[in-house]
Amino acid sequence: MMMLLLKVVGKMKVLVTGGAGFIGSHVCDALIARGDSVICVDSFNDYYDPKYKRSNVSQHLSDEDFFLVEQDITCFDGLKKVFDLHKPDKVIHLAARAGVRPSLSDPFLYERVNVLGTLNLLELSRLFAVKNFVFASSSSVYGGNDKVPFSEDDPVDNPVSPYAATKKSGEILCYTYHHLYGLNVSCLRFFTVYGPRGRPDMAPYLFTKWILEGKPIRRFGPGSSRRDYTFVKDIVSGILAALDKDLPFEIFNLGNSATVELNRFIEVIEGILGKKAVIEQYPEQLGDVPVTFADISKAEKLLGYSPSTKIEQGMRIFIDWYLKERAEQEGLRVSAQDRA
Repeated sequence: MMMLLLKVVGKMKVLVTGGAGFIGSHVCDALIARGDSVICVDSFNDYYDPKYKRSNVSQHLSDEDFFLVEQDITCFDGLKKVFDLHKPDKVIHLAARAGVRPSLSDPFLYERVNVLGTLNLLELSRLFAVKNFVFASSSSVYGGNDKVPFSEDDPVDNPVSPYAATKKSGEILCYTYHHLYGLNVSCLRFFTVYGPRGRPDMAPYLFTKWILEGKPIRRFGPGSSRRDYTFVKDIVSGILAALDKDLPFEIFNLGNSATVELNRFIEVIEGILGKKAVIEQYPEQLGDVPVTFADISKAEKLLGYSPSTKIEQGMRIFIDWYLKERAEQEGLRVSAQDRA
């Protein structure tokens, strides 16, 4: 007698490193919302107050498809236990020491977390036959590229900060693991991501906070530098598109493909808050670049990536979140008059 064997298709298990952080927590939200199982790995380090990260994922702690693991990615044995227990199908590797300026003061920490940590994840992904590996790179790999917009085909051999150098190193390791072991890898070069839960060391957060508190904004240079500000919801759409494509090895720019001058960015915040900024002038900083600008034609073609959030809309969403969630935590009292 023949027996009919029915294959039970389970939920896709996705391991997200840095999953309690700014971008990572939004990625976890999106994966859970579409029915995937998420293994959120985060070290909750002290780069900024870890209570913010814990708040980012608190809504999922009782979800049966969400597993929170406190683990440093530089510890291979600890990570291996996570892979042994959960056996993820795919990996989104977002965990990193971020920021150009802090990398100047502690390059060894950046090398350890961003290079060794990435190598640990790649090796475990090889050992556990992970199907797709998505690596969060950065537009900083382009250095002081004079050609704009930045294309994935542009040379990236002259990074101008340790942070940028570690992200370029991560891309090289990703290619090596694809070449040697056939691991499917997508390297995503993020361009200045902002939005709700944004990092408290970044300009959108700091400028909003300082203007509300009446404190001076620290402006480095004359305010003519331009950034390709990209709203977090748009970035998440690109990450998930890369995760779902079985691409052998690709590098993609994920930006908004539009630049905003620093002085204009400050004006946008002033307009939303109804309050003028006090500007405190500083010299341009080592490691900073004058412009970032993404050519996203490749991501549009292969991923269907289509960012749609303009800076005015995105910053209004961010500031509404800040006033509702973060200002209260920081003891700020924002009156109706402050927002008039």
